[in-house]
Amino acid sequence: MKTTGIVRKIDKLGRVVIPIELRRALKVSSKDALEIFYEDNMLLLRKYEPSCIFCGNATNVTTYKGVNICPECITRMQKHLNKNVV
Repeated sequence: MKTTGIVRKIDKLGRVVIPIELRRALKVSSKDALEIFYEDNMLLLRKYEPSCIFCGNATNVTTYKGVNICPECITRMQKHLNKNVV
């Protein structure tokens, strides 16, 4: 893990400002969603990229009833369903 030497305080509402240098390096802008993880006594932030629930692909993902599905998996499901229709 790379350390930056930057220290920020948490405000009364639990917010912390991510320095612009880090946001630029990670290509995170003000409206981007972040995933927050807790691991080994550390908080980890990662830019949220929706991915397919089945294969993990993050390209051209469609959300259907709260589930992210890629076009390839949709095609596979359609073929599977058509195969099982009597």
